Amino acid sequence: MNETVIRVESAAAYDVVIGTALAARLPDLLGDKVQRVAFLYAAELAEQAEPILEALLKHYDVLGLGLPSGEDQKTVAVAADCWEALGEKGFTRSDAVVTFGGGATTDLGGFVAAGWLRGVRVVHIPTTVLATVDAAVGGKTGVNTAAGKNLVGAFHEPAGVLCDLALLGTLPREDLVAGLGEVVKCGFIADPEILRLIEATDEITAASPVLPELIERAIRVKAEVVAADLKETGGSDGHPGRETLNYGHTLAHALEKHSGFSIRHGDAVAVGCVYAAELARLAGVLSDEVAARHAPAFAKVGLPTTVKELGLEAGFDDLIGAMRVDKKARGSVLRFLVLHDLAVPRILTGPTEEQLREAYAAVSV
Repeated sequence: MNETVIRVESAAAYDVVIGTALAARLPDLLGDKVQRVAFLYAAELAEQAEPILEALLKHYDVLGLGLPSGEDQKTVAVAADCWEALGEKGFTRSDAVVTFGGGATTDLGGFVAAGWLRGVRVVHIPTTVLATVDAAVGGKTGVNTAAGKNLVGAFHEPAGVLCDLALLGTLPREDLVAGLGEVVKCGFIADPEILRLIEATDEITAASPVLPELIERAIRVKAEVVAADLKETGGSDGHPGRETLNYGHTLAHALEKHSGFSIRHGDAVAVGCVYAAELARLAGVLSDEVAARHAPAFAKVGLPTTVKELGLEAGFDDLIGAMRVDKKARGSVLRFLVLHDLAVPRILTGPTEEQLREAYAAVSV
């Protein structure tokens, strides 16, 4: 397929390249000053990573660092091990990091790059739908702690992102579906055409002709939001800015933490968005029609829409503590990203406990 390039016009502008067989693009994105590259990859993807490693070895002194699976890699201990390895190899500020993997690898690798010498170049090569449309774009990096998900991190924009769509063809069905959670979310917060495409398609698979357009549209949503508000300082005219991207995430992160990070992020986001829609409906700011559109849209791509479907035993009281340490909270006041209409995101501050519980009851069956 032809390449599509989406320019993220932030303070440190960069390109997101969508296509296939993109390894030859790496030297241009890394720049001519780089001598050493730390190649951070999910260990289970070693075979798929081989072409990238070979391309890097033609130009650079490469340090390969295999990482644990999934969220197990997103710890301060793993980041510290990476930093020690960079130090032993003499990495300087002009050297770089390349990540290859899903959202956890992108988050961890970006955090390693942000922390080493207070910031070195990083290029992301996402291998999942979730990482492609979300984690790889926007410069958010982080690790998890016992208190919750992504509570330690930094803003560190990449030098570029290479989205090789051929990699998505190797994904297990459940991982492809989970990644679509963030795509559907983008349809609700900014681009309703995504919802129309999903609702008009019988089933979305890795081979679906509509998948590249859905991915491109979701990336454009994120690129536009982060370019306008990189560090979540807020938007204009009531728009929440980058916080918009957290639609559904307050409950989602609490559910993930409660599960010991055993459930997929996209699955949790789907349930979290249905919850946020119901909360907005109960608060009187969202119509019944738009609220009711949520569950069918997520279910259409195969995502769960209730806590029961996630396979969790979790009451409201099991989750409220984690929601109170959500990044959007201010002091003891809970804040939720909600919709006032399709593509009209706003912040709902201090919903009542009755509203919170009633909305949870609607998604816990």
